[in-house]
Amino acid sequence: MSRLHRFFCTPEAVAGAVIFATLFAMALTAPLLFPGDPQAIAGPALLSPFQTWSLPLGTDRLGRGVLAELFHGARTSLAVGLAAAAAALVIGAVVGTLAGFAGGLIDEVLMRITDAFQTVPGFLLALAFVSIVGPSLGVVVAAIALGAWTGPARVARAEVLSIRERDYVAGARVIGMHPLEIAFREVLPNALPPVLALSSVIVAAAILTEAALSFLGLGDPNLVTWGGMIAEGRAVLRTAPFLSIIPGIALVLTVLGVYLAGEGIVETTAVRRSLS
Repeated sequence: MSRLHRFFCTPEAVAGAVIFATLFAMALTAPLLFPGDPQAIAGPALLSPFQTWSLPLGTDRLGRGVLAELFHGARTSLAVGLAAAAAALVIGAVVGTLAGFAGGLIDEVLMRITDAFQTVPGFLLALAFVSIVGPSLGVVVAAIALGAWTGPARVARAEVLSIRERDYVAGARVIGMHPLEIAFREVLPNALPPVLALSSVIVAAAILTEAALSFLGLGDPNLVTWGGMIAEGRAVLRTAPFLSIIPGIALVLTVLGVYLAGEGIVETTAVRRSLS
């Protein structure tokens, strides 16, 4: 049975893949379905959902279309989640590989730096970083990655410690390969699968962190975000609760979908290893 077939035989993996595919489709089709500025006024303010076909999810306090903002918000969530996860995995893999392969003083220094970052909650670190540097998409991605790389670093180090003494690594040393070349060409590729298994958790956490920062007014002011939509609806929560409920449901489903897809990948990988 192929890996892909095993993945789609896992119920949680299928559910997660469907949700993630829906988010991806929303992100891709947002400029086509809702061209122009999604924050432009599209109708009367506080129009309830399902009142007109042109604005199926209604409008916010300023008359902006909720559905258009929802689709464009998916682009922001997906961009931040994937970019932050990629940055965190790269940083963590490099630090963990260097620490595990070099050992000694380098390992001690890098692990103490990792411990220092782990003592500060990731959201507080992101909050402080964005508050100091200023809100923008790149800053938000960097802030989230700074708080998320420690987990991949520790996993990578543990894998490298178990790999660095294997025969093919010793053979690479014998033929005179540079230590860095051995670490990143021979050792790291074999240590990556457990590290990549953390990607779904990091993506989900990044999406939630970005939404929380936007809710607090620290997101990119030029972009539509689900957190910003929730914050916008807070002022009229009693009279128009749909303004916060709709993006809130989208956020919960997205995080759930990413998590379930990740669980499916982990389970598929575990099954393969047990069979091999």
